[in-house]
Amino acid sequence: MKIISGLYKGRVLDGYDLDGTRPTMDRVKESLFATIQNNILDSVVLDLFSGSGNLGIEALSNGSKFAYLCDNNFKAIKVINNNIKKLGITNCEVINLDYKKCLRELSNRDIKFDLIFLDPPYKTNYIEESLKLISDLGLLSESGLIICESDSLDKIVYPNTFKCIKDKKYGDKYIVLLNNM
Repeated sequence: MKIISGLYKGRVLDGYDLDGTRPTMDRVKESLFATIQNNILDSVVLDLFSGSGNLGIEALSNGSKFAYLCDNNFKAIKVINNNIKKLGITNCEVINLDYKKCLRELSNRDIKFDLIFLDPPYKTNYIEESLKLISDLGLLSESGLIICESDSLDKIVYPNTFKCIKDKKYGDKYIVLLNNM
């Protein structure tokens, strides 16, 4: 798994084989980042189900101002910390919490996000629950984007405070972009 563009282009990330994770493949990531490239510069990013930190680190590589990388898997947190140390990244915070606790913690700090990546385990309803909480807590900035990845469009259920601006199928997965109504 490599960083595909930007400051850290070509650098290899650990965690491709991390148990319980499913890294976003390079070709999908390349297409996704081409789509959101105008939203990345100086953005504040949340990679909520971070795994290896792949998506948040890619955003930092492409000019994000700061990234919050959250996962509740201790092994994933170790991998994320190793990846950011290996790359010398200092403009991020690694958070070892359950996604609901993480969202509430970030809300208590009054942080608004320009980009939120949601790529939870597929056999869950975590996208729906996350989107409801993000909406309720007002965590998305006015012009922010939420990027959801799932194996089924049916699992990407969102409150009427968000609208779908793009969805695309890549093999067996779907990427859906949402923003504020």
